[in-house]
Amino acid sequence: MWPFKAKPTTETRSSGAGYTAAIMAAREAYISGASGLAELTATAQSCVSLWECGLTLADVDGTDLLTKSRLARTARALALRGEAVWLIDDMRLIPCSDWEVSTRNGEPRAYRLSIPDAGGGATRTALAAEVLHFRASVDISQPWAGSAPLTRSRLTAGLLNTLETALGEVYENAPLASQIVPFPEAPETDLENLARRFRGNRGRVLLRESVNVQAAGGPAPQADWAPRDLSPDLSKAMTRESLEAARNGILSAFGVLPGLFVSQAQGPLVREAQRHLAQWTLQPLAALMAEEATEKLGTPITLDVVRPLQAFDAGGRARAFAGMVQAMAAAKEAQIDPQSVEDALRFIDWAD
Repeated sequence: MWPFKAKPTTETRSSGAGYTAAIMAAREAYISGASGLAELTATAQSCVSLWECGLTLADVDGTDLLTKSRLARTARALALRGEAVWLIDDMRLIPCSDWEVSTRNGEPRAYRLSIPDAGGGATRTALAAEVLHFRASVDISQPWAGSAPLTRSRLTAGLLNTLETALGEVYENAPLASQIVPFPEAPETDLENLARRFRGNRGRVLLRESVNVQAAGGPAPQADWAPRDLSPDLSKAMTRESLEAARNGILSAFGVLPGLFVSQAQGPLVREAQRHLAQWTLQPLAALMAEEATEKLGTPITLDVVRPLQAFDAGGRARAFAGMVQAMAAAKEAQIDPQSVEDALRFIDWAD
């Protein structure tokens, strides 16, 4: 059988569950920023949209590089991945889809960046001073990487994903609104015709003779023709309470008050939720972004989220301003020393 070999050699291949497959799966999860299927739920996407829209409206002072669109993409990356990387090239920012970082003393020194393009991405190497690396919720064991809210709350995210998946399968496959009506033995064709006639006569009364009455020769038994409902009773599984608790947990992980999504929420509650989101979640992230941009761009940069979002009680501020004006007028009439007024303002933390 020349030139074929008499005994074929065994070809060795790597198994699908081996070390190489594990490394590739981990690398794919790192590149895509996957933090669980819970990010596909409407609850997580609502929180991501709040982050995205809130940072988009931020006031930027000190640079023109942080445009509205770049702030929106940065906010979405921080919400889903926990970090965002931009390459500073010729006074413009280039987004990076993947990166590898080299550190010294826990601080980034150099990056190998993957830049996305429609026809295929490119790879570039840059020093840390040439890269804007925004990070959220940095762990002390990995100070060069951030973490997303869904990554930090995997248990709740998995519960939410499981519940919504289970409910979707129930509404897709369960026999909702189906009933079984007892009927004496009959050919399959007769049963199909009877079921079809029940389906087509909505709002009408169908009279069927019972074999039990003919056989017994007396009145119809109570159990005769009594329907049996096949719809599953989901209340016993506490699906409503579990789903609400999982949603509230995800909202809290993103820094959003669960009361914002309550159907009975009124204006004061909505304003408090907006203030909480702006002051306790988005403004600290904006401060970290401003610090990173100031260090890398070499000019003082500030980002303000609270003022554009109007995350304050306008009525309360107006009343406070009126009270301050009256107090200043009374102090002027009483000829109080201005230094004493300044000391009083500093005492109540109004020095600035």
